[in-house]
Amino acid sequence: MKRVLAALIAAACACAGAAVAQEKGAQPSTADVKRGRYLVQIAGCNDCHTPGYAESGGKVDEKAWLTGSPLGWRGPWGTTYAANLRLVAQSMTETQWLKRARSQLRPPMPWFNVRDMSDKDVRAIYRYLKSVGPAGTAAPDYVPPDKEPKPPFVQFPAPPK
Repeated sequence: MKRVLAALIAAACACAGAAVAQEKGAQPSTADVKRGRYLVQIAGCNDCHTPGYAESGGKVDEKAWLTGSPLGWRGPWGTTYAANLRLVAQSMTETQWLKRARSQLRPPMPWFNVRDMSDKDVRAIYRYLKSVGPAGTAAPDYVPPDKEPKPPFVQFPAPPK
């Protein structure tokens, strides 16, 4: 019985050690990074999180991908800005990234689409972001609905009643 318990404890420690190694910067696989890059492209992440991406039909150098945008999205919720995901990912562990991916965010972020992604896909996006490293500056801060944001911003109408 003691040997079985010792074996279980050793296995649990080994698994925990592997998880800690991943959190502390173990190199992600090339396949994970490629998958993350692919997902960023097809899931529309660049459309908002990369300045000029949608307007240019995706013709933005990858060095500028996911660096956030100064374009505000204003509606009844206030004014939000697409975050610089490259900076956000650098300041988070993979576990924190997964938790954020499962959180409700302000519009127009389609948080429900990210929430419904598999953990494997959300991890791949994180690993891609970590692989390209930090770039750019932080996006502007959220502006509450009772405050006027600085241009440029897109105005959303109030929902129908």
